[in-house]
Order: sequence, then C-alpha cells, then structure tokens
Amino acid sequence: MQKTVLSHVRPWGSSLVDIVIDGDTIEGIVPVGGTYEDAVVIDGRERLALPGFINAHAHVDKSWWGQPWVSYGGEATTQGRIAHERAERAKYGIPGADATERVLREFLRHGTTATRSHVDVDPGIGLSGIAAVREAEARLEGAVQVEIVAFPQDGVVRRDGVLDLLDRAAAQGADNIGGLDPCAIDRDPVGQLDGLFRIAEKHGCGIDIHLHSGGELGAFEYELIIDRTRRSGLHGKVNIAHGFALGQLPPSRAQELLAQFSELGISWSTVAPVGSAPLPWKQMLDQDVRIGLGTDGIRDLWSPYGDGDLLQVALDFARLHRVRHDEEFTRVVQLATTAAAGYVHRNQHDLVAGARADIVLLDAENPADAIVRAPVRELVIAGGRVVTRTGQLVI
Repeated sequence: MQKTVLSHVRPWGSSLVDIVIDGDTIEGIVPVGGTYEDAVVIDGRERLALPGFINAHAHVDKSWWGQPWVSYGGEATTQGRIAHERAERAKYGIPGADATERVLREFLRHGTTATRSHVDVDPGIGLSGIAAVREAEARLEGAVQVEIVAFPQDGVVRRDGVLDLLDRAAAQGADNIGGLDPCAIDRDPVGQLDGLFRIAEKHGCGIDIHLHSGGELGAFEYELIIDRTRRSGLHGKVNIAHGFALGQLPPSRAQELLAQFSELGISWSTVAPVGSAPLPWKQMLDQDVRIGLGTDGIRDLWSPYGDGDLLQVALDFARLHRVRHDEEFTRVVQLATTAAAGYVHRNQHDLVAGARADIVLLDAENPADAIVRAPVRELVIAGGRVVTRTGQLVI
C-alpha cells in the first residue's frame, strides 16, 4: 500500500497542514515540514482542500453525455417525458455501461467521488440498467462509489411486474428502492406506498421516493410516508427527493412535518431547481433533518441541461436560499460533502484520520469563494489515487 503526502494544503480554509494518506485512507493531519521517507509527496501549493463531493441524487444510467447533441423532443409533461424516453433511449445506448462510464468520469473530473444514483427498472429493460451501472463503476476501479436506487420511472402499481422487479433488485443487493409521485403517477398512493414499504421491510433496504406534487397534495403524501415509516420501523431509511411542497406550506404546517421527519430520520435530497420554492433549510438542519444536494439528470432525454458539477448545484442552492454570509456558504458546502455521508452509507466523510482519502484541491480562499466561482478542480484524489489534475482526468 503506497503512502502519499498531500503537503501544504488548507482543509476548509484553515491553516496549512500536511495530509498523510496510507493506501485509500487518510492516516493523519499533521503540521507542515515533516520528513516522509518512502512516500510520494504532492505539493498542494497552499490550496483550499475539501472532501470529495457526494452527489445525493443522480441518474447516471440515462445520459447521452459525450455523444452528438440530442435535440429536445416529445411533450413537455411528465407523462410525455416518460413516453419519449421509452421510445428513444435504445437509440443512444441507454442504459449502457459506456454511457454511464462517461457520466461517472465527468463526476470525477469535477471532484465527485461518491453518488447515490436512481437507476431505471421497468418491464422494457428489466434490471439491465443496474448491471450497466455496476459495470461502469467497476471499470473505474472504485474511484467513484455508486449507491443504487432501483427506480420505477414509469410508475409502481400501474404497470404489471414493476413491484416484482423492485423486489428482485432489492434481493440482489440494491441499496434502496425508489418511488414516484404516488398520487399523480399511479393515482393510488396507498397501493404504491404499501408495495414499496413491504419490499423494504422484507429486504432491509431503504426507500428513496421522488415527490413533485405541490401544496397540500404534497403534504398529504408526506403524511402517508410518515405514517408508513412509523409503522414499518424503517427509521433512518427513507429519503424524499425534490419534495417541492415543503417550501410552499405555511411555516406552522411545515414545522409540524419537520418535527416528524426528525423523529423518524426521514431525509431530503434536492437539486435546487430555478424557480422552486426555497426550503426551510436552516430549520431542517437545526432539527437534524439531513439534506443532500444532487445533479438529477445530466443531458438526458428529459432535459439537455447539466454538467455533473456539484459545486454549480451548491451555487444554485445558495442563490435560491439567498445565502450571503461565509458561515452559511460553509454549511452549503457541507451539504455536498461531509453531511452527505449517509447517502452512500459512510460513517464519516471528511478530512480526518480514518476517512476514505477523497480530497479536492481548489485555488480558492475558502468554501464561500469555492461556491461562488466554482474554480477548476486542481487535484482530485479518490480513494487515495490521483484521478484529476488541473481539471483533466488522468485515469
């Protein structure tokens, strides 16, 4: 196991230190100026050091990144996007290991070293998307770690066989199963949630459910999920993705829900889309409701936007929530790093002894400067291995 020293760096903008790496693990944070025999020493040139970014909500199985431009087509409704994707995906090798590998490489280039990704399962492709993602992950030899959510993009109970596919995915080791708009898509919220929680209880996996409905309809879905979580005992294993309604509710109504989310360990992931209602994010964090940031889809058949840079998502989150002060910017960076450890089942993820050696160096003064400018990732170390230099992959 090779020993590496990342010298003269500033973790989180602090004073200069050396980070000693043994194999794939941070061995220690020590004062500068030490002597390191039989170690590879990399001069950090006094740059800002952050932990590798964790993307808490991605769809790495369904991108056309790296292929010729694909013009937007189909109807601009949820049902229209689903139908268009189903009709066109095979043309672009979706799902496929090559397409997924291109996305994961772009993640690494931007400093993301772990991700939770929703991966489509449906009667048309079965579980082949999960196999493709696992192959792409293996090709990169652990540089970026992927936690799988088996995702029923076309609905759960309205399509025969989907619940069986989710059950098979969980039996084969999927970390989570997904759900989607139980009222708007399946039009059977009790049926969808009963099916999902039954599978999760059977296999001990988590649930990560997309919720787009606004206002009181969204709040009604939250209440159903709260009830099922409480009765199932899946405390700490349920995540709500998007959850736009939370930012639209009166403060007192939102506070009632937050207290129950906190009690049951129900977490949140957001991509901070332009035009959405700001979340009560400070109250959520104060009540230990975990928040993760994600890129969502990246140049796929739903939208041509996205580049895989989680710092850009952090910037969108900061703008949406009118972040101004340095300490608030630091909290936002933590959402994309240390605070997101649980989304990929890590006990810790930080620049500390014992953590996996996932480190990003940037030419920035502090976390606030890093968010606002999103500078080139000067160096990315993933699992103790240098994978990016001056914004370019070296693996």
